[in-house]
Amino acid sequence: MEPPSVTKRKTVTEPINDRIKHDKQGRTLNKRRREMLLGLGFWIQGFRCFPWMAVIFFLKDGLRVDPSTLQILLNSANLPMVAKPFYGLVSDSFYFFGQHRIPYIAGGALLQALSWFAIASSPSSTISFFTISIYLLLGNLGAAIVEVANDAVVAECAKQPTNNNNSADLQSFAWVAAAIGGISGNLLGGLSVDRFSPRAMFLFFGILLILQFFITVSVSEKSLDLPKNHSKHDIKSQFSELLLVLTRPEIYQPIIWFSVSFAVIPALTGSMFYYQTQHLKIESSVLGISKVFGQITMLLWGVVYKQHLKSLPPRTLITSIQGTMACLMVSDALFVNGFYRSLGIPDSLYVVVVSGFLEVVYYFKILPFSILMAKLCPPGCEGSLMAIVMSTIALAFIVSGYIGVTLASWVVTESDVSGLRNALVIQAVCTIVPLLWSSYIPDSPRPEAEAKGQKKQE
Repeated sequence: MEPPSVTKRKTVTEPINDRIKHDKQGRTLNKRRREMLLGLGFWIQGFRCFPWMAVIFFLKDGLRVDPSTLQILLNSANLPMVAKPFYGLVSDSFYFFGQHRIPYIAGGALLQALSWFAIASSPSSTISFFTISIYLLLGNLGAAIVEVANDAVVAECAKQPTNNNNSADLQSFAWVAAAIGGISGNLLGGLSVDRFSPRAMFLFFGILLILQFFITVSVSEKSLDLPKNHSKHDIKSQFSELLLVLTRPEIYQPIIWFSVSFAVIPALTGSMFYYQTQHLKIESSVLGISKVFGQITMLLWGVVYKQHLKSLPPRTLITSIQGTMACLMVSDALFVNGFYRSLGIPDSLYVVVVSGFLEVVYYFKILPFSILMAKLCPPGCEGSLMAIVMSTIALAFIVSGYIGVTLASWVVTESDVSGLRNALVIQAVCTIVPLLWSSYIPDSPRPEAEAKGQKKQE
């Protein structure tokens, strides 16, 4: 028979053990809900290439737009992405029913659905270039709002004391989810373009967005176990705090370098698309497979980064990716010149493998850079700062597109392929230029708490 003291000790410890077990189960359930919400959100974000593939072929074959006009529209449609800092400030400052992430994710999904339904309901024979541009801008406005809220959730979770060692894991999870969405979207898009009308593809994507809306509103933000934001719910104070953060060299210098590293590269997307489809007669299914291959490499990149590369210094990794981009652009110039064709390599094989990889390697830098900024970001302005980062990237892509249109109009003609080759060489040279001031990227980021601790010691 056990002594009374032992029995009493068991009686006291049993409720504590039950509470610990209950808390652990609750955290596991919250983690699953968070991963479900983020997984769905980033998967839809990657799957957006599905309707956009239909848009590209509709503009080319339906509205008969030229390469420059096509590229201008594709870049201008991203203008709502530039206003991401404003959406971040609003989501950080204004709460709806005690929530400031879920309402914005749901609202952005609904706005996207309405815009794609509007395009799908418009007769293909009567819709104008201006009208579809407005609808696409509204759709990207909704997508930008969703992306800001999702990025803020990831950044907030990275600031959790229990997640200090797993911030890269969550970011990699979001990256993988977006890559899987991209694979699905490009694969289905390549197969559907020749089998279904663009209107049907727009309608299908709109239905997916409605499903995302209903799933999102069914989740309570409290169940996501996000850290409490103790900052004032005042947009002026949030804006002042953000400006203060942006005055720190360790914050603004990497952002400047990263945006310039995209902006100085002339985008030749429209010219290459017309070269592949009009000059080489590459079928849409091959282009779809090329994009699928690219998305698979993005998926593998997320896995490889998580397993082997997350411990590397950010500067080393990002500059290596930049150099790889330049090498692949030189390879594109050789491809246009017929070098690989002379070696017996089919054009379609090159388009699937090398062109597909080059199209996504641009985005490889975003994963390590996002993790870098999440570690440097002070608590309370995660949404705003990550929105600044994403908006500068969007603006850089727009500037890159306009520079590309200008370059193409000077050196590229329909009858002279050598002009495109020269443009690709110029593109490669411009890609190397940012490496001259790569010191703007820190080698080893210091989290806010660690930096404060060191200052106190000094």
